[in-house]
Amino acid sequence: MGEVDPAFIQEPEHRPKISYIEGQGIPLIDLSPIHSPDNVSAIEGLVKEIGSACKEWGFFQVINHGVPLEKREKIFSASRKFSALSAEEKSKVRKSEKKVYGHYDNEHTKNVKDWREVFDFTINDPVTVPASPEPDDEEVTEWKNQWPQYPPELREVCQEYTQEMVKLAYKLMELIALSLGLPADRFHGFFKDQTSYIRLNHYNPCPAPHLALGLGRHQDSGVLTILNEDDVGGLEVKRKTDGEWVRVKSTPDAYIINIGDTTQVWTNDEYESVEHRVVVNSERERFSIAFFLHASSYTMVEPLEELTSEQNPAKYRAYSWGKFITHRKRSNFQKLSVENVQISHFKISK
Repeated sequence: MGEVDPAFIQEPEHRPKISYIEGQGIPLIDLSPIHSPDNVSAIEGLVKEIGSACKEWGFFQVINHGVPLEKREKIFSASRKFSALSAEEKSKVRKSEKKVYGHYDNEHTKNVKDWREVFDFTINDPVTVPASPEPDDEEVTEWKNQWPQYPPELREVCQEYTQEMVKLAYKLMELIALSLGLPADRFHGFFKDQTSYIRLNHYNPCPAPHLALGLGRHQDSGVLTILNEDDVGGLEVKRKTDGEWVRVKSTPDAYIINIGDTTQVWTNDEYESVEHRVVVNSERERFSIAFFLHASSYTMVEPLEELTSEQNPAKYRAYSWGKFITHRKRSNFQKLSVENVQISHFKISK
């Protein structure tokens, strides 16, 4: 076994097990009914499936989602070409506190280094956000994409793929709204100037897969995540029933969907965001592409009025999404002495 930099080594209680449970029961949902909306009973059945998947797992997979295979193949191919570039070439589009999108291979999750490299780009370029997380600072700034020279097709391929992700995300949010008894378009207004972004992930083979993680345990802070992965697999979800880590089985042509913290707050804990992580292996590299659906930066995130009542009062106080992400982005570039900002910090104590 090769030596591993101690910065990557997880605390013993967070190290992955070599033998794993494959996630029986993680729902696999067929989205075909959304392509023939006149079939009311099929749509109703689909809405029920989505609702129970959100409630019981916070994670599910979808097939017949309408994203053309060709668009997925193109972005994976471009991602592989980019990851094969020299470190010097990649460093030309390196992320920093000022340039928050681009390539990075020094990301920490819960203060432990992740065994992976990423390339991020925002889908609205540039995106306007608060200049600082300070509550009284009203100044705004722009976050812009950085595109590498090679591969030359990367930018166009990513932009084409983005359009497919936005369409799918809106369809899923309509189904989630209906599952909560809300109008289908209830969430659409939050995305007028969305801060959504896409991340190309590359996990190299790791000489000590029992000590490190490709991505440490975490919950996604946004609304919804749509993940496409290759056949290597490695995503693990913390099962709500017993807290065990279960491996998500890689399903050809499926997307993996998970609920984020913003949706947990909007639904007043009806649908909960679930902890997940990525394990690595010593033989094969792994690629995945994640789309993070995020609200407009000026959104105040709070439980929806329709989902609260005297019997079920709001469990969170409102917080600014823009300030939240500005705080989060800043923390990506420094080791924190305190826990990063979390939705639990806005929980109303009983």
